[in-house]
Amino acid sequence: MPYNNRLEFEVADFLYRRNQMSAGDINYLLALWAASLAVHNDAPPFSNTTDMYNTIDSTPLGDVPWESFSLQYNGIRPEGNVPSWMEADYDVWFRDPRTLVHNILSNPDFKSDFDLAPLQEHTADGTHYFCNFMSGNWSWKQAVSLQYHPF
Repeated sequence: MPYNNRLEFEVADFLYRRNQMSAGDINYLLALWAASLAVHNDAPPFSNTTDMYNTIDSTPLGDVPWESFSLQYNGIRPEGNVPSWMEADYDVWFRDPRTLVHNILSNPDFKSDFDLAPLQEHTADGTHYFCNFMSGNWSWKQAVSLQYHPF
């Protein structure tokens, strides 16, 4: 849900997440796919990027609802020609990051997919090996500083 079959899910996952293909290239690929299937009175899994993005956006993600707020520029405006971006209202959409992280940490599917604590790995010659956020210097320094400065 909301995918009609595994192929739809795999195509969306490949184009959007794994390949991170541009919308223009996705539309081009889907048009080619549609042309090849037209002789069989069939269609590709998505008609275009809007169809695919809407399907992805309607994928349930741990019951964390979308929230939004509006904002607009409230600084000094120039006299005369005021840029349109200074007059516009902007909607910011988000999901609660704390709840999202809680859902990720409590999901057994991700049990071995990320490190919960900072780590340092070194090659045989002593070179620091960086592979993800938790292997970086910043996370290591944060953990070490907390060790010496408890709350």
